[in-house]
Amino acid sequence: MTGARPGADGAVDNVLVALADPTRRKLLELLAARGEVTATTLAGGLPVSRQAVVKHLAVLDAAGLVSGSRVGREVRYTVRPAALDATARWMATLAADWDRRLADIKRLAEAAERETR
Repeated sequence: MTGARPGADGAVDNVLVALADPTRRKLLELLAARGEVTATTLAGGLPVSRQAVVKHLAVLDAAGLVSGSRVGREVRYTVRPAALDATARWMATLAADWDRRLADIKRLAEAAERETR
């Protein structure tokens, strides 16, 4: 990914890139709803091949959103919420910063309006 930053910011970047694709978001939703699931099972509910599902799962795995564990001949995938939680915290911090800035602008505008009266 171009422009990725190291550390936590890079992890957030990876999560956002992974979640930018609607198929990957759907896979994450299915995994969250079903728990531990194979790529074959996931592919049954999507209009893409099993191979495409495996590639999408690899992107989600690289972003820290899912993990796969081998059970016999199958790989079963589960959601790993920590990366999503970190991204949600980053987004909440960003939203709070914007709320604070907007409140400052409102306060300044109201003060300027009072001064012109």
